[in-house]
Amino acid sequence: MPAADPPHPLAASLLAGERRALAKAITLAESTRPDHEREAQTLLSQVLPHAGRGVRVGLTGVPGVGKSTFIEALGVRLADAGHRVAVLAVDPSSVRTGGSIMGDKTRMPALTVHEGAYIRPSPSGGTLGGVARRTREAITLCEAAGFDVILVETVGVGQSETQVAAMTDLFVLLTLPNAGDELQGIKRGIMELADLCVVNKADADPAAARVAQRELSAALRLLTPHDAPWRPRALQASALTGAGLDEVWAAVEEYRSEPERVERRRRAQTGAWFGELLREAAWRAFQAGIDAERLRSLRAEVLAGTLTPVQGVRQLLGE
Repeated sequence: MPAADPPHPLAASLLAGERRALAKAITLAESTRPDHEREAQTLLSQVLPHAGRGVRVGLTGVPGVGKSTFIEALGVRLADAGHRVAVLAVDPSSVRTGGSIMGDKTRMPALTVHEGAYIRPSPSGGTLGGVARRTREAITLCEAAGFDVILVETVGVGQSETQVAAMTDLFVLLTLPNAGDELQGIKRGIMELADLCVVNKADADPAAARVAQRELSAALRLLTPHDAPWRPRALQASALTGAGLDEVWAAVEEYRSEPERVERRRRAQTGAWFGELLREAAWRAFQAGIDAERLRSLRAEVLAGTLTPVQGVRQLLGE
């Protein structure tokens, strides 16, 4: 039986809720250096028994819907009520430079300075699904540090903007009143995964907000199977005035009121996570085992048009 790893230097401070230790731990988990990855997994394994008790909420929405303002208003409300709130905000990375602006803290000034809150911006790094590569690990670390509400803000709505639903307890889709054909513009996959739809900025045009709420409610009824354990619903809210925020959180708590439902979802998510990591490891092993010179040669033939991409891959795998 292998000897247990010695306690990680960050473990005790992290479990004590120290923000600096949490920041260092998430940075370590996000690193792509092999030695950092091994160290991060050691730390995660040691703090994992202290995680899992938080409420995990994913939020996404169309551009201009006010995700950051909504999260700040909800987060301040929860922190004032005694919750410890962690916000994991994902910024899109440049396809040219790989850099990110990381401006989420400037968009949430009140929540940034709240003693009961912690905001961590992370670059998407080209990861599909609107989340960062190690968002799951960051959620675990935040829970181990004592944060009982984890809000995950995604990059925005797109074709693959659904991965956040695979790592949170509740998936919230923010929409706007007066959005015209917005329902047609939102990908059906996101509507099918949404546990809660919120018409934000409802104070701007109450009549339009009511219409949008009715349309969303009708769409959710059509997309939800009759035997679904949870019936998704549409609500109205205003991050500016605070109206509707209590109703949104009440819906989150109602969803979480059945622990078995949450546990089933988390088990399924863990299984899917294991599969993703297995595919990632298999790809790395494949890359390490192939003949690099042969790969370059086949790639050159494909680019020259003497081989089709399918033929190139088959030749490589055949060897």
